[in-house]
Amino acid sequence: MKDTYPAADLTAHHAPATFGDRVALKTVKFMRLFADAFFSKRYGHRAVVLETVAAVPGMVGGLLQHLKALRHIRDDQGWIRELLEEADNERMHLMTFIHVAQPSRFERAVIMIGQAIFYSAYFWLYLFAPRIAHRIVGYLEEEAVVSYTQYLAQIDAGLVDNVPAPQIAIDYWHLPQTARLREVVIAVRADEAGHRDRNHEMADKLKAA
Repeated sequence: MKDTYPAADLTAHHAPATFGDRVALKTVKFMRLFADAFFSKRYGHRAVVLETVAAVPGMVGGLLQHLKALRHIRDDQGWIRELLEEADNERMHLMTFIHVAQPSRFERAVIMIGQAIFYSAYFWLYLFAPRIAHRIVGYLEEEAVVSYTQYLAQIDAGLVDNVPAPQIAIDYWHLPQTARLREVVIAVRADEAGHRDRNHEMADKLKAA
């Protein structure tokens, strides 16, 4: 991982240009309603549940791209490794916020149910409409950037304790030993902005193919 993180573009948005894009955007906005209703401004707990779901698309995409490359006996153009690395990165986000939020048994149950439903739905979507699947992830990451920006604002306003960064985060992002939660949120937000841009690019490439 990088030792330093450039400021993420917080305003980037892919304007929907096709019917599939509009479906993807409306799907993500609908999912956002549930997240807002369930978690309100408990961004640490929101991160725990949503990062569990966020780690699914990269793993599913990597698996199906792998099988596609085998079927067609062709190079994958680096997509498999990149998607699996994205999944692992999202998993590390989860491992970090587990230490911060300490989810309850109920939230752990929500994680299990949500992951099972999302995995099944995303698998079939990626199998038959990979471009829309990547577009959905791009829009999900747009919302993630917004959520982490709001989380950061709460920390800066003193509404959330700026606790010491978990050691797992310090090791993963190569943060100083004195790092606090604020630095972790900035690093995670930069990751999400990168996933946002890359998934929109992948959707564009599939559209052009």
